[in-house]
Amino acid sequence: MAEMNATRSARQLKIRHLGRGSQVWIYLGKQLRMFLYQNDWKVLPMAALIAGLVGMVIRNRMFLNMEGTLMGSFAMVCVCIWNGCFNSIQVICRERDVIKREHRSGMHISSYVFSHMLYQALLCLLQTGVTLYVTSLVGVQYKLGVPLFTPMFILDFGISMFLITYASDMMSLWISTVAHSTTTAMTIMPFVLIFQLVFSGGMLTLPDWTTPLTHLTISNPGLKVMASQGGYNERKVVTIWNQVVKMENKEVEATVTLGDVFNLLSMKDNDVIAELRAKKMDATLTLGELHDILENSDTWQQLKTEHIPLDLTPRDVISVILTSESMADLRATTIGITGITVETLLETLLEIIQNSEGLKDTLDTPLGKSRTIGELLDSLNADGIMEEYKDKTIGGEMEAGTAIDWLAQNQDVQAHFGDSYTFKGTIGSIIRMLGEDNVRTLLQERIKDASYNADYENSSSNILGYWFALVRFIIVFAFLATLFLENVDKDKR
Repeated sequence: MAEMNATRSARQLKIRHLGRGSQVWIYLGKQLRMFLYQNDWKVLPMAALIAGLVGMVIRNRMFLNMEGTLMGSFAMVCVCIWNGCFNSIQVICRERDVIKREHRSGMHISSYVFSHMLYQALLCLLQTGVTLYVTSLVGVQYKLGVPLFTPMFILDFGISMFLITYASDMMSLWISTVAHSTTTAMTIMPFVLIFQLVFSGGMLTLPDWTTPLTHLTISNPGLKVMASQGGYNERKVVTIWNQVVKMENKEVEATVTLGDVFNLLSMKDNDVIAELRAKKMDATLTLGELHDILENSDTWQQLKTEHIPLDLTPRDVISVILTSESMADLRATTIGITGITVETLLETLLEIIQNSEGLKDTLDTPLGKSRTIGELLDSLNADGIMEEYKDKTIGGEMEAGTAIDWLAQNQDVQAHFGDSYTFKGTIGSIIRMLGEDNVRTLLQERIKDASYNADYENSSSNILGYWFALVRFIIVFAFLATLFLENVDKDKR
């Protein structure tokens, strides 16, 4: 091939193509003819078949959730490495004798290898296009990806696929220069594939001492770049929740103390508990119900003994209590678990008295110099008002957290904190009690946070770094192939 015969003036002259550039195009033409006439084109339908099989498996997972994106990325890396490896694993060793003869006739090894690089790049590009087309055809949702370098995500993803396939192709080209026969090359290939897949560093948990080995694999930057582009860290987690749902009929038994329950319900930094505490409860009471609660409330009875050292009318006292900054704590004092404050109660009493012809005059009757709140209420006939207006409602909504905190601080309840209780039920019943959406969201968010991987961050710098790593593999293996093939004349055969 390094020579071309030409006929001039009825005699044959031998013209040698000594230039490296001209030899590149001669050997590239030879490889293109072999692609057409020696069935090398069969790698394309094989790539389509493999892409279709893999695409049908990952189409409902990749780009949809965290686990599916990682698994799908690993599967796509396997497809790329497989395609690349079997493109060139036999191309050198099957014509080693021809290479040796033509090298002795003036062929440049660098030109020969470079022509293969051009041809294999074209082949890898065609395989990448076929793979993307077939996988999108069977349902892989590339539209969910976010493009960073080109207008379309599928093009960004295609660059990664091409570089992984091409790097694998160059690796196999180098192996083909080392192996002296196709049998040897095909024997070596399975071990190379296993090494690439096992030490990818993504799907399998590896011991620390193997970390340097992952840097020797094409699959490592390949998996990282695909997982990064697929938005691994941004996807939701579904596997754990699916496992929980499968166990919803499984019975569980647990023994807890009352104190444990209140400690759990007091966890304000827990999303599920916080949402439970924020739920609104109906805290509306009638004055009659409130009167009964007040009579049994130690807080209220103690509050009634507080002195008001003022020589004012009841209206003045109530006005001071309702407006004075120094009385803010008193106004905010709640009455039992109801959530009704002293301020609300006094405002209600004031409204009733002002609207009552028989009582409104008492508001302007001067008090003594020192009265307790209880005496003030007695002078206003608070008990009588409550009895007369016992059906009038007071209060409104309150948060569940307020009720929980009040119970936790109640001495009668605290006396039973050490009491233990045994709960029996199914996982499903517990989930429904806490709220299915709340539990699912909590599990998914916690596991997502725990599964975050900086190597899979979807950023331009991250992806460019992995692309450059794959380009380095391409250059290194092409150099090694040239270096090893330069010694072809030293074969003992």
